[in-house]
Amino acid sequence: MYVAVKGGERAIDAAHAWLAEERRGDRGIAALSVAQIRTQLTLAVNRVMAEGSLYDPDLAALAIKQARGDLIEAVFLIRAYRTTLPRFGASIPVDTARMAVIRRVSATFKDLPGGQILGPTFDYTHRLLDFALMAEGDAPLPQKEAPTTGDAPSAHIPHVMEFLNRDDLIETEAPIDATPPDLTREPMELPAARALRLQALARGDEGFVLSMAYSTQRGYGRTHAFVGELRIGMVAVQMHIPELGFAIDIGEVELTECETVNQFKGSKTVPPQFTRGYGLIFGQSERKAISMSLCDRALRWRELGEDNIGAPAQDEEFVLMHADNVQATGFLEHIKLPHYVDFQSELELIRRLRSEAIAAREAAE
Repeated sequence: MYVAVKGGERAIDAAHAWLAEERRGDRGIAALSVAQIRTQLTLAVNRVMAEGSLYDPDLAALAIKQARGDLIEAVFLIRAYRTTLPRFGASIPVDTARMAVIRRVSATFKDLPGGQILGPTFDYTHRLLDFALMAEGDAPLPQKEAPTTGDAPSAHIPHVMEFLNRDDLIETEAPIDATPPDLTREPMELPAARALRLQALARGDEGFVLSMAYSTQRGYGRTHAFVGELRIGMVAVQMHIPELGFAIDIGEVELTECETVNQFKGSKTVPPQFTRGYGLIFGQSERKAISMSLCDRALRWRELGEDNIGAPAQDEEFVLMHADNVQATGFLEHIKLPHYVDFQSELELIRRLRSEAIAAREAAE
């Protein structure tokens, strides 16, 4: 570390002070509050919670402020804090069919029970800068109109996949009896079960998972997916209390769930049918959930009896071991730390090889 360098500790203290000054910025402008970040930069907060594996909007907003907007650094801060928290137990798997939906769309069925609920989305906006947002104060909000299509959100909106499953047109997922391994407490082992792969993809860097998903759409993975359903909303989290003998609600979380429908030509034992890809992410994170579901489907080639065409998205070790942005950042950025001894040895080697090569050339002449 640079502490070993003469004057290094004082330089590091000065660097920390300079960092704090840069974080604060122009003192003639009001400081950005954690509450403002939490309520107005919610998509950034959601990404930090998802990749940090900790659902706490306040702490995620604090991490973003501390990291000066560097979301990967904020994820690092959240994961580090997460390791200090005690674990009291495990919740019951959430029931997303009982989600209080704020957005729900399907690209496979136009008319479906519960209706298409557009919700808050950039999908239908013009990609033009809105200079009104630069004005001081609050701009007037557009008037909301009552929805003219679709039903009002109910306590139980069935998943689209249930309609395909009813006609045996899509694979039936077997229930998982055993408790899935916890990637935050146990190191990953390959080959990984699907539950562990999904954990790694959920924690993975959004940009990396997006690139892998995009590669499957361009032909590197033989997946042609349809979004069976994309839904966003609040879901109750329940925990079984042994002293009470039943489960109680301990809170609720916002989730984005995506189920994709993919073609499958069948095998000797299974007739042609659709197969599934799945993504589930903290907060509103549609791009990540869709990307996750495409990567999930690409990684299932072995269990579905398909051929591996050598696509990057089909390589489990490549995808899962390179998706984690905190691990990647640590390995990448460590090369800027002092490597004086290593470099000196490399320097001596190059000098010796050069002198030997020059001597050999002179002798040949």
